[in-house]
Amino acid sequence: MAWSNIVRTAKPAAKVKGGAAMLRPWQISLGARIDPARDTPIYMQIIHALIRDIETGRLASGTYLPSSRELAAALAVNRKTVVLAYEDLIAQGWLCTEGTRGTVVSRSLPAPPKPAGSGAELASGSTHYRFAAPPERPLALPGGSGIKLDEGAPDGRLFPSEQLARAYRTAVQRDSRANRMQYRDPRGSPRLCEEIAGMLRSQRGLNFTAANICITRGSQNGLFLALQTLILPGDAVMVEELTYEPAIAAIEALGGKVIAVGLDEGGIDVVEMEAACRRHAVRAVFLTPHHQFPTTVALRPERRLQVLEIARQFGVAIIEDDYDHEFHFQSQPLLPMAGYAPGQVIYLGSMSKLLLPALRIGYLAAPKPVIAAIAHRVSLTDGMGNTVTEDACADLIESGEVRRHARKAWRIYAERRQFFADLLHSELAGRAHFDMPDGGLAFWVRFDGDLDEIESKAQATGLRFASHRSFMARDSAAKGLRLGFASLDKTEAERAITALAKATR
Repeated sequence: MAWSNIVRTAKPAAKVKGGAAMLRPWQISLGARIDPARDTPIYMQIIHALIRDIETGRLASGTYLPSSRELAAALAVNRKTVVLAYEDLIAQGWLCTEGTRGTVVSRSLPAPPKPAGSGAELASGSTHYRFAAPPERPLALPGGSGIKLDEGAPDGRLFPSEQLARAYRTAVQRDSRANRMQYRDPRGSPRLCEEIAGMLRSQRGLNFTAANICITRGSQNGLFLALQTLILPGDAVMVEELTYEPAIAAIEALGGKVIAVGLDEGGIDVVEMEAACRRHAVRAVFLTPHHQFPTTVALRPERRLQVLEIARQFGVAIIEDDYDHEFHFQSQPLLPMAGYAPGQVIYLGSMSKLLLPALRIGYLAAPKPVIAAIAHRVSLTDGMGNTVTEDACADLIESGEVRRHARKAWRIYAERRQFFADLLHSELAGRAHFDMPDGGLAFWVRFDGDLDEIESKAQATGLRFASHRSFMARDSAAKGLRLGFASLDKTEAERAITALAKATR
């Protein structure tokens, strides 16, 4: 049971020296910080509380403290506990004794910074050091409460939690027995690298081995690592005029220059791409060719070959983000560009859509020297990944659970895709336009009227979604909203689209 709000004034103890009385007016207020239920010994809690009071200036240098008997009585603890705390603080140099006058805050301590850590300072956000402030940009998906239309997230409720718990339990037991819970290779769990390489070979036609794989903390982390390995400040990186906003943020955070090029129903404009490569020293191009983000269009085979030829001609690395390969609903999915030219492409994938975004498992596949360079970057910021989570994921792949879940989720998402399309037709007919996406977990919807006004009205009703401006790499790009359907059941989808329809009227 915590002792709350014990605030007592120590009796003014008169210590006479030369006829002058020494008063100790300090109010004891350590009680709110002392809790016998905590694992930390009480004498250590007293030590920490006194140090905090000294550091914040509440106990100034030269302040006399209550006697050990007075403080023990005020806190209802054994006097020996307080004696032990005082002795430790004296040994550390925070306190000192002045003979019969008692215990005092060391007079050699410097004065604390004026209102450091005060409530007013924290509220104002002021600091006494320089730091890199975040850029002014709209977040891809704002927080808060209300109806949420994401950008194409999976439904985390579909994955069987008991299977995940079993995989974690197995991984913990196996890794403990094998002494694998130590620091390890920043490339990631060898078991997971093997499983992912096997998955890419059998399902996506990519001839990678485990040596070509580096596990990352999700696809966004993988994208940042790839860019960090490829570019220096001032280098140009090409993106489509409608693209994944965090990619732009990552390029700019690394000091890169964003070059936006056109986009149509066939994917990236290769004529404008080549012209941009002639005007700028482009080091990399970021593409989502399977289901273009945000428009969902597929980069057709003939354009893929043209993109690869331009990249070879100008020495441009292609970062291919294949973020939801499994969920293609019309015909067979196109093979990744990395299968055409593995020496030209850094392939970025994620287990978030297959399993759960919360697991934070992504991966990069590339030639071995590139993977070694990326692993070095991982070692600087992460050191290593999460062995237990990665091995649990490897167990789920090896056991076939991932494939079974993917088949089940595909059927559910196919039904939700059709239901969502029907809702858009019925609720937004004549006011919004879209093409049924061949794959992916979201729709790209264009609206008649002022989209800024529509967004404002929709958000006022509690509907949350990514701003259309978050997708635009240049002002001339087409305007639209990317609306995810996979994470919503029928009731949730109806509520969301009904609210959006009201905002368009």
